[in-house]
Amino acid sequence: MILDFFRQGSAEPAVAPEQKASATGRVMAWHGSGRVAWSPRDTVTLTRTGFAGNPVGFRCVKMIAEAAAALPLVLQDCERRFSEHPLLDLVKAPNPAQGRAELFEALYGQLLLTGNAYVEAVGAGIGVPLELHVLRSDRMSVVPGADGWPIAYEYAVSGRKHRFDVSEGNPVVCHVKSFHPQDDHYGLSPLQAAAQAVDVHNSASRWSKALLDNAARPSGAIVYRGAEGQGSLTNDQYERLVSEMETHHQGARNAGRPMLLEGGLDWKPMGFSPSDMEFQKTKESAAREIALAFGVPPMLLGIPGDATFSNYQEANRAFYRLTVLPLATRVAASVATWLAGFSGEKLELRPDLDQVPALAAERDTLWSRVAKAEFLSDDEKRDLLGLPALTEEDLDG
Repeated sequence: MILDFFRQGSAEPAVAPEQKASATGRVMAWHGSGRVAWSPRDTVTLTRTGFAGNPVGFRCVKMIAEAAAALPLVLQDCERRFSEHPLLDLVKAPNPAQGRAELFEALYGQLLLTGNAYVEAVGAGIGVPLELHVLRSDRMSVVPGADGWPIAYEYAVSGRKHRFDVSEGNPVVCHVKSFHPQDDHYGLSPLQAAAQAVDVHNSASRWSKALLDNAARPSGAIVYRGAEGQGSLTNDQYERLVSEMETHHQGARNAGRPMLLEGGLDWKPMGFSPSDMEFQKTKESAAREIALAFGVPPMLLGIPGDATFSNYQEANRAFYRLTVLPLATRVAASVATWLAGFSGEKLELRPDLDQVPALAAERDTLWSRVAKAEFLSDDEKRDLLGLPALTEEDLDG
């Protein structure tokens, strides 16, 4: 007889009154309702479960945001590259509390987590603004006009709202958003696409934690083989057995402790079922899906089973080329166009590819190939390399 310690046994089983019951009732009672429970898809919940509560999502966002924010930026127009400019000074020190890396890391983080990023210009008038601040995306809402275009942005904090009017002049708020095919005003976050994988990964982690709490092995059964005529334990024997199990054989402190059975008791361990063995593979598959949604090679996250790249260096180069650089280039271009609207200049702000260590081999190959192209002029070569043409001052110098 197998004992269930969650129910108290009795020496003499009670006689149940006669009643009608379904023949399949016992079978159906062992199954759940079959209803899948997914976490909510709002911004706050996704940030909590996919970033603050998931190591894969956390690491993906941190890797992309930190790598993109660390890229050196160059400012140039159609004629020259600037080494000194008020806009460069603003980007280098955007506000008293943040530097360039901190501001852009917050900007990229908001864009990755919510699909939207907002930058406020403080002291905007004629010329370059005095300060730049990144606003939380979950607090911002777009106010569309009659034609569908935004006329204002509302920022809500503690029940109070501040309205940024963008209907006239250069807007004081720069809205950078990811592509969303079904929304005209808000972007689509990678966490939205990876939401199901995040739920699976978190559920698998909770299952592993519960398994560790049970001495890292499945439960077993204590079988009672009493004397003839004695088919079950008495109440006192049952209470004593439960007490000894809770005191001496449960929890991580008692993991692996031998069990001493007496009085006709026998321990029957239960092995892992095939579904239990698949939990780790399911967790690794969910982790790869999360990394795929963010564009991070699983090899860089230490996820086993990924053989897309032959080595770590190749994976790191693909990470910069396919994920970091497109994101940084698009965001820098949006911010530069927005800031140039205050001064009226036509400026371009973009990452300096010559100072990216992960792309050093590619840049060396490109420079060598362009230098050997004798049919190209110097200006054409500089244009291929993303450099402005030389001015007369540069040629005279």
